[in-house]
Amino acid sequence: MLATGLIAIDATILATAVPAVVRDLGAFEQFPWLFSIYLLAQAVSVPIYSKLADTFGRKPVILAGVGLFLLGSILCGFAWSMTSLILFRLVQGLGAGAIAPMSMTIVGDIYTVAERAKVQGYIASVWAISSVVGPALGGVFSQFADWRWIFFVNIPLCLIAAWALTRRYHEHLEPRRHRIDYAGAVLLTIGLAAVILGVLEGGNAWAWWSLPSVLCFGIGAAALAGFAAVERRAAEPVLDLGIFRRRLVASTTLVSFAIGALLTGVTSFVPTYLEVSIGVVPLLSGLAVAGLTLGWPISASLAGRLYLRIGFRSTVLIGSLIALAGAAALAASAPFPNPWTVTAIAFVIGFGLGWVAAPSLIAVQASVGWGERGVVTGANVFARSAGSAIGVAVYGAIANNVIAAGAGDHDPATMIHASGSVFIAAAVTGVLLLASGAWMPRGPVAEHPRVDAAGAPAGDPA
Repeated sequence: MLATGLIAIDATILATAVPAVVRDLGAFEQFPWLFSIYLLAQAVSVPIYSKLADTFGRKPVILAGVGLFLLGSILCGFAWSMTSLILFRLVQGLGAGAIAPMSMTIVGDIYTVAERAKVQGYIASVWAISSVVGPALGGVFSQFADWRWIFFVNIPLCLIAAWALTRRYHEHLEPRRHRIDYAGAVLLTIGLAAVILGVLEGGNAWAWWSLPSVLCFGIGAAALAGFAAVERRAAEPVLDLGIFRRRLVASTTLVSFAIGALLTGVTSFVPTYLEVSIGVVPLLSGLAVAGLTLGWPISASLAGRLYLRIGFRSTVLIGSLIALAGAAALAASAPFPNPWTVTAIAFVIGFGLGWVAAPSLIAVQASVGWGERGVVTGANVFARSAGSAIGVAVYGAIANNVIAAGAGDHDPATMIHASGSVFIAAAVTGVLLLASGAWMPRGPVAEHPRVDAAGAPAGDPA
């Protein structure tokens, strides 16, 4: 929870401080890269860290992530230009890429299937609290102190998290030689970086059919094709593509992708929809989205009782239906903007997703042994990041086309129409979520015994 809190707060604390950062460093046109480079570095590094964790253990990987995040935070606090700040945000993103999957992998290692939903609820509550605390802290530091403190505040948090992990988390490793798949790691990094960069910046920094866009997707496709060829021959592949032949792994990965895309539709477009349509102040529009982050941990903490009774697949299907109903209600209510209605609907969507995210992750973790748990967890985390990135691109393109059809006007009526179209697309994403959940195998998941890296029974999580 401490380690997750680092990246959860950082995900929201910078947004409210952007005006102060731009006033100090200038280069307004570059500030979107503060977010893009962080997301890119985090998403690209997740599969690499996940394989390293299955090879060398979770503890060194998560401690390295905390260390990188600490280094990046200190450097960001001393940034002297927008370019330097963007570069140091990349270092932060590389740290976050280790922390996110390792926190969930460690939970899968040391807790039973019955216990994991409750613990995942604790982890989800960290995100919920951070979604409220982060923007408030960013605003306080920007207005009453210095925006650099939004990075310096990470220093004590990183040190406490590292101390707690070092002192309380123990794993036993059997030393043996490993053949590191350097070629696969390089090709995967290049391929993912190029494709995600193309998705993040297409339609923003450059047109979709421009030369930069074509180069990004072309290089990405070529690198990923080379990666697939290398992995077939690698002794210890960085990502064994064979795991996706397992129906449970493939279906839960699609579920995670759909979760990321649906989340983006709500969190990215609801605030603008309320602010432009009826003039809601930013603080209130942000609280509307907080309804989602409140519903999520409540249902996630209750999910364990449900999936132990009716199974993982049935729990995921119920949660998917609830989230789909919420997304459909959001689309239906779009012509009648009301912040309280949107807050209630966002709560319903979050409540449904809590019954999807935790059980689908726990199911796939339970189906594999220690040596694959990091990889399948990393695939789940990466799929959600990819879903968010692609969701932003698709929803943004839909909104821009509606606005362009309205002669480019940004009047309330046009923006309501554009937002409504985005919410319809989010409801379609809800259908994809439901279909992915229905593809999960029927029947119980055979749980692997809890063992550590050396194959010995795992110790008491306390």
